[in-house]
Amino acid sequence: MDYGTLSDHHTHKDSGITNNPNDWSKEIGNSRYILDLLLSVINVSMQTVDIVEGLPKVSFE
Repeated sequence: MDYGTLSDHHTHKDSGITNNPNDWSKEIGNSRYILDLLLSVINVSMQTVDIVEGLPKVSFE
């Protein structure tokens, strides 16, 4: 399944180096790379909320 282009690419004006995550997904043969990365960020964010909500309340005077 092809997920298409999910991210923009950027080219450094002086060096001409292109930073394109879509190229990386093609290189490693994983068309879901960007989607999997996004899902990982969402997962870590949700786990962080759970951890923070489980911390004891602290009051400052």
